[in-house]
Amino acid sequence: MIRVHNAADCCTITLSRPEKANALTETMLEGLAAVVRETSAKVLILTAEGKVFSAGADLDGMKQGLGLSPAWEAASGAIAAFPGLSIAALNGTLAGGAMGVALACDLRIAVPLATFFYPVMRLGYRPQPSDPARLAALVGPARAKMILLAGQRIDSETALAWGLVDRICAPEALTDTAMSLAEQALAADPGHVAALKRMTNGDTP
Repeated sequence: MIRVHNAADCCTITLSRPEKANALTETMLEGLAAVVRETSAKVLILTAEGKVFSAGADLDGMKQGLGLSPAWEAASGAIAAFPGLSIAALNGTLAGGAMGVALACDLRIAVPLATFFYPVMRLGYRPQPSDPARLAALVGPARAKMILLAGQRIDSETALAWGLVDRICAPEALTDTAMSLAEQALAADPGHVAALKRMTNGDTP
């Protein structure tokens, strides 16, 4: 339920469960983490099939305890630890627990009709441990609370204004936009890419 394409030092991972709005299962999360850990690519692009990036957790899986699975943190942690440039190319709405894998990426681009929400307050679940801090780092604590505590659904223009996404582009330009952002990282020495990433993350280069 995920597809992986490697070409010219770029690893593209595509969530491939459009008939279920790309809802994430434990198997998908484990597969995502494994691919990210094992790739030697300079650039990682995460996207999905269909008109929704991901509706969040698979509902049947949630009934069986998926919400408490360590696979969520393993997937987002693997993306956050990826030494190259990671880009979430959001082809549509990003919801619930799926927010974590996008928040862990270095950059996020989205199509105009994408919406963003994390309904943990209404559903009575807790977000994955790393998600609130990553969200607050991007949009600020008050806006993170707007999404998590007030349960607000925001559109792509609001997400751009808040800093949740970095660029909005037409659906047909999503892949090309991601590749244009990746161009210089793909041309650079991977050690240089990794050092710059550590510096921008506030780590010692």
